[in-house]
Amino acid sequence: MALLKETALIYCGNQFGLADGKTAAALVRHSQMYTIVGVIDELLAGEDAGEALGEAKKGIPIFASLEDALNILSEVPDCYIYGKAPLDACIPFEERLLVLAAIKNGMNIINGLHQFFTEDQEFVQMAAQHHVQIKDIRKPPQLKDLHVFTGRISEVNVPVIAVLGTDCACGKMTTAVELNQALNHLGIKSVLIATGQTSLMQGARYGVAIDALISQFVIGEIEHAVVQAFENERPDVILVEGQSAVSHPAFMSSLGILKGSMPDGIILQHPPARKFRCDFPNLAMPTVESEIKLIEAISPARVIAIALSHEDLADAEVLQIIENYEQQFQLPTMDVLSQGCQKLIQALGQYLPKLNQKTKRENSAQNPVLAAR
Repeated sequence: MALLKETALIYCGNQFGLADGKTAAALVRHSQMYTIVGVIDELLAGEDAGEALGEAKKGIPIFASLEDALNILSEVPDCYIYGKAPLDACIPFEERLLVLAAIKNGMNIINGLHQFFTEDQEFVQMAAQHHVQIKDIRKPPQLKDLHVFTGRISEVNVPVIAVLGTDCACGKMTTAVELNQALNHLGIKSVLIATGQTSLMQGARYGVAIDALISQFVIGEIEHAVVQAFENERPDVILVEGQSAVSHPAFMSSLGILKGSMPDGIILQHPPARKFRCDFPNLAMPTVESEIKLIEAISPARVIAIALSHEDLADAEVLQIIENYEQQFQLPTMDVLSQGCQKLIQALGQYLPKLNQKTKRENSAQNPVLAAR
């Protein structure tokens, strides 16, 4: 039975298509939970959300304001999603007013911030008055439901692949989602483990927003999610969404992912045109070479492929970088949004023979080029 999706309007506050608007962009690209009916971003008002991302038209309009959206849309959406992912701990006053206005219009509130709206007395009272729900995606499980590391990850006997990166907001989740969809389309049962609020909003069944956890439970929660996915789904492969970067001085998430999931292989995501780390203009980006060395120094897993973010790059530049990286690192390199996941699937097959055999057996009729490799 198909899941009945709720309709949703995403607030993005002049950040759509930028790093802090990654939640909104991801939901426009893919959502199992919501039918996105619009994005609020004054600077891009009037554009199609897909085209504003430099991609195919999505039929999702961008509105200048909440008022404009509600005047133009034929029905009030079921949900109002806060679609920004800023470093700031709390939303500014004007954004509070928008949340309250959405509540007054009968919209459920979906919040991915560290600021929990369910603990805000004004929001809670207003929600009760208008019979709407508030959902804090980043709110961690209760202490009694959290898990420490047990070592049961050793029982997982299918390939586990982590998608790590050289920075925040550089496309790790997008690559993981696209690869997960491509594998399942080919008949390879793949399960994605979410480690952030956006992929949970998209509908991932396993995982938790690890940056909201007490540090003692991060590794255990990742292990628990992988083990649960393995036991419940019996997949052919498990993909783990990455966070931040192993080399990033501000965040520790990637270390927890490496320890908790104990991956068999790693896909490294990198934005070649980015000179400084997202939100840290005084911190230079690491090189692909230095990140690979660091990852492979602390993990027995090898980097098996490089995925690119094409931000601020022309198509010809992307193609040239791919050629250069493949020569330099001897690793398949691609941009999944413009080129698809075939190279990644081939890399998985070459690195993991059992997966390669299953790919050949199940897809020889559909993809004779891949099967013949």
